[in-house]
Amino acid sequence: MGAMEASRAGVRFLTFFLEGEHYGIEIHRVKEIIAWIKVTKIPKAPAYIRGVMNLRGNIIPVLDLRAKFGLPFREPDMQTSIVVVSISGISIGLVVDRVDEVINTDKEHLFAPPKFNAKIDASAISQMIQGDFGVVAVLSLESIFSQEELEKLDNAPL
Repeated sequence: MGAMEASRAGVRFLTFFLEGEHYGIEIHRVKEIIAWIKVTKIPKAPAYIRGVMNLRGNIIPVLDLRAKFGLPFREPDMQTSIVVVSISGISIGLVVDRVDEVINTDKEHLFAPPKFNAKIDASAISQMIQGDFGVVAVLSLESIFSQEELEKLDNAPL
């Protein structure tokens, strides 16, 4: 593949919806997508921790992005999915309203997120994608979950 073909190959993102808003995650972070399954609740866990699930013998924490973003609770339906991602080497299931598609775009369609004043925390967004589909906010997974939160989820085998 020549240099021109490599630059056209682009960058890929998995897109999904939360409360009607279009978000994306870099595809290399996504391990798999599964339909909603009932999760085991964890007593005294923060509201954004839906519980845990067994994924082929591995216990994976399942986090609700709606709760983390302060959106109203929504009962899972036929479109609700769990996107299993890797954050700082930890496998985590993220509950989303609906998975959309994989977008393959080139760097000319990627933009820095808008700058806001100190009262608005936009650190959850790493970049924006603009295309025929509209604008997609690409999430910065490490900014959404603090290192302290991730360390609590890092469940090493006993």
